[in-house]
Amino acid sequence: MKWLLAVLSAALVTAGTAVALWMVKAPPVEIVKTAGVAGGAVVALYALWLNDRKHLLEAEKVADERFARSVEMLGNEADQVRVGAMHALVWLANSERRYTQTVLDVLCAYLRRPFHHPSWDGNAADPDTVFTEVSPEIQREQQVRRTAQRLISDLLSWGDKKKEYYDLDLTGAALEYLRLEGRRVNRFIARRAHFYGITEFRRLHVRRTTLFSGATFHGRLSLPEAHFEGGIAFTEVTFEQRVDFRGAKVGTFLALTDPAPPEQRGELEVLEGTAMRTLHEGWALAGSPQPSGPRLENQVEQDDGGRADVVARDGDGLGDGNVPAQPDEVHAVGLDGEGLRDEGDPQPEGHEVKK
Repeated sequence: MKWLLAVLSAALVTAGTAVALWMVKAPPVEIVKTAGVAGGAVVALYALWLNDRKHLLEAEKVADERFARSVEMLGNEADQVRVGAMHALVWLANSERRYTQTVLDVLCAYLRRPFHHPSWDGNAADPDTVFTEVSPEIQREQQVRRTAQRLISDLLSWGDKKKEYYDLDLTGAALEYLRLEGRRVNRFIARRAHFYGITEFRRLHVRRTTLFSGATFHGRLSLPEAHFEGGIAFTEVTFEQRVDFRGAKVGTFLALTDPAPPEQRGELEVLEGTAMRTLHEGWALAGSPQPSGPRLENQVEQDDGGRADVVARDGDGLGDGNVPAQPDEVHAVGLDGEGLRDEGDPQPEGHEVKK
């Protein structure tokens, strides 16, 4: 069908060129030659486009095959193969931007796999200071996981680069010395995660919800100049070391926990209009730290399917309490006594419904 269209187009161009030359009384020989060249040019251009399209489809097929092979190699027993697979995925994400979010999801899924290092039992605040006998398999796996953390940081947008925002889901992950300084994140989910060593979120910008529900920060948490634009939840979070709030800001909503961090440096600025259920004592807050604006239970989001949802499912079997809802029949749900499933992204969106 496309070839027929090309032939018809060439015929029309040829005829049009011939008529135009005939009207200016060009010699018959010139009319035939020029019209033929014009029609041939149309066919040639179409052939070039078709060839480029073929190469593009072949390149996409090769990229898909490379992605599948790399993901498969993440299950290899050899640690160097797993590290190579991660680098191959990141290379693919940098070459084909459509893969960036998928590759980040794969790396996050790898970090969500169960893992425990004996050094965490000795000094969870700074595991690298503990020297203990561990099996080579655990030691190598630790290095693979740290590579995954570094590659996640490398993939995220930062500095003067193009401002792109991607989701991170580290639910239940065990993380060591996680560093996301200056990175841009769309939605940051780290429920029930364990952060070992110093966690560095300096100048981190999260555009949507940040959820640390039930997480434990075994080491220091550094948040200088971080901006949690879409709100942050520290519900039932355990802080074992100092938290640095200097220059940090939060908007949309703020959910805190008791007790407050044992040591705090600076103050967390609560932007005007930020929704808070209650004001917890002991937290170093500045700005507008009083419960104000819409209550948290009135903050909902609606997705395209009309589903009431807090965030995407964790994939751990616990779910998020999703319930069906129609776009025009969404009712606010009270949040009292909901445990770790209480914080949604309270920022109203035009296409998401949150419970």
